[in-house]
Amino acid sequence: MIQNISELSEFILVGLTDAPFLQIPLFIIFTLIYLTTLFGNLGMILLILLDSRLHTPMYFFLSNLSLVDCVYASAVTPKVMEGFLTGNKIISYNACAAQMFFFAAFATVESFMLASMAYDRHAAVCKPLHYSTTMTTTICVLLLAGSYVSGLLQSSIHVSFTFQLSFCHSNVVNHFFCDIPPLLALSCSSIHTNEIILFMLAAFNVAFTLLVILSSYLLIFVAILRMRSAESRKKAISTCASHLTTVSIFYGTIIFMYLQPSSNHSMDTDKMASVFYTMVIPMLNPLVYSLRNKEVKNAFKKVAGKAVLSLGLVN
Repeated sequence: MIQNISELSEFILVGLTDAPFLQIPLFIIFTLIYLTTLFGNLGMILLILLDSRLHTPMYFFLSNLSLVDCVYASAVTPKVMEGFLTGNKIISYNACAAQMFFFAAFATVESFMLASMAYDRHAAVCKPLHYSTTMTTTICVLLLAGSYVSGLLQSSIHVSFTFQLSFCHSNVVNHFFCDIPPLLALSCSSIHTNEIILFMLAAFNVAFTLLVILSSYLLIFVAILRMRSAESRKKAISTCASHLTTVSIFYGTIIFMYLQPSSNHSMDTDKMASVFYTMVIPMLNPLVYSLRNKEVKNAFKKVAGKAVLSLGLVN
């Protein structure tokens, strides 16, 4: 019997694996990853709020990046954990649409946020004397607002076009969350328009944000080569290395996933790649941006010291 979109009420997520002996170990692993993501990112936000020395454009963007990571990891990971623990891989039609919306929106926001952070680093390294006039509060808010508007608008387009399709082949989604390509594979409607929209928006996001990032870092590297102080060069390179590591992982998986025709997709391979940008990257971001950062370390020591004193643990 052919099921159309008006009759479909739920989807079944295949998940990462059906092997019984892997369910509990994977549940533990993903639970630890998710808790690390939440504590790491929420801790970063709290630390930035509490320490006035971190009230700068760089940490303004970093706190929002942490918020974005929390939201889009939370859109996916809890459902995966439930599947491992209880075996319940059913997701309602509306929950599937909501999961796709929040994931697509905040993943897009992250790409624009990374570009904004690259521009901020360019302003700090290349024009330090004009930094305060370049990265004003107004400019920072506009960059942030533009990131959120772009993400929410593009996600609305994706969800609207995807859930106008008729899903009559099956309701079994060959993925561990409601992503666009595996849902398109279930449709018995023409998905040509959807593929064009997906490719064009993904290509625009990648091309525009990578152009900003690569241009910024090209100018940064030129400025680094002109620095006379070895310590200044070392500090700038360290900052660039952390950011570029995250950019490489994030954009590498996005390009691999979305900038290819659906006929070339291997869902099993895509699922492994998806683990990186849905779970691993949100966990790594607070680490790569903070553990090697002296300002964050000093702020943490200061806040931790005050907490210890307030609790009366030391005299």
